Amino acid sequence: MSLSRRHFSQQLLAAAAAGGLAVPSWAAGYNKGKPVRLLVGFPPGGGTDVIARLLAEKMKDSLGTSVVVENKPGAGGQIAAQILKASPADGATFFVTHDHTISILPQVVKSPGFDPHADFVPVAGFASFVNALAVSEGLGVRTFEAYLQWLKKQGGKSAVGIPAPASTPEFLVRVLNQRFKTDLVSVPYRGSAPMLADMMGNQIPAGIGSVQDFIESHKAGKVRVLAVLGGKRQQALPDVPTFSELGLPGLEDMPYYGVYAAAGTPPDMVQAVSEAVAKAVAAPDVQQQLVGMGLSVGYITPEQLLARERAYSAVWTRIIRDSGFQPQ
Repeated sequence: MSLSRRHFSQQLLAAAAAGGLAVPSWAAGYNKGKPVRLLVGFPPGGGTDVIARLLAEKMKDSLGTSVVVENKPGAGGQIAAQILKASPADGATFFVTHDHTISILPQVVKSPGFDPHADFVPVAGFASFVNALAVSEGLGVRTFEAYLQWLKKQGGKSAVGIPAPASTPEFLVRVLNQRFKTDLVSVPYRGSAPMLADMMGNQIPAGIGSVQDFIESHKAGKVRVLAVLGGKRQQALPDVPTFSELGLPGLEDMPYYGVYAAAGTPPDMVQAVSEAVAKAVAAPDVQQQLVGMGLSVGYITPEQLLARERAYSAVWTRIIRDSGFQPQ
């Protein structure tokens, strides 16, 4: 816990002991020991699901109650977001998600069924990551340049899997087409897990998703990561170049992971869960696993998460507009 948050907690408890405030529920067991659920908008086995389960295991100790992960896959996290909006603001339901649902969906869907600024409150940010282009090992290419040569033999036409329609990976496909004069077609899946399964089964030659979706299969020789977004090479994949190195600048801004609550959730509950997330990602074993998945790990406050969200949205607003995409 940072000094400022520790000071906040100490002040709150001291005031409560002096009779100035009621003792917050989390002081004696968060929300009177009622279970907490973490919504995940993608199927089991994907990167977001794995991350949420790592958090849940640590958070239960901090909160003094059970923390369960509930997968509500579909529409790039839209279903889970709508469930959060409809949930009581009682501190029992939170949403673990990444940039797509919060920063991208509201720009590409006319009626997403939620407004992240009006319906949610940020709780904690805990990691950033990069998207990557990977190919099936059966394709037999080892570098991005070799992939372009393979595409040339196909007349520039090929399919690229993406974990959700109108997602950052889909817009990256459009950017690749513009830059390298290819004719790649996005094939949307319901999450990264089924996309990766098809890649490993040589059902689709390539896919774009987060590094954490690909890294274990890359290390096992089942897929090959050819390029990553971001301003520098990833610690977990030091031999894989960035798109900037390959002549495609402007994609250095990194997506983020965060935890959100329904608007109106009591501030002391938001604070408690934010602190629980901070403790979880500070645990050495959790850090080791998250870094091994290709994440850059670091807790940020609700205010910092909101600023991060808005900055990322601004970058992709330009990219989406320039792509000619029309909200569906």
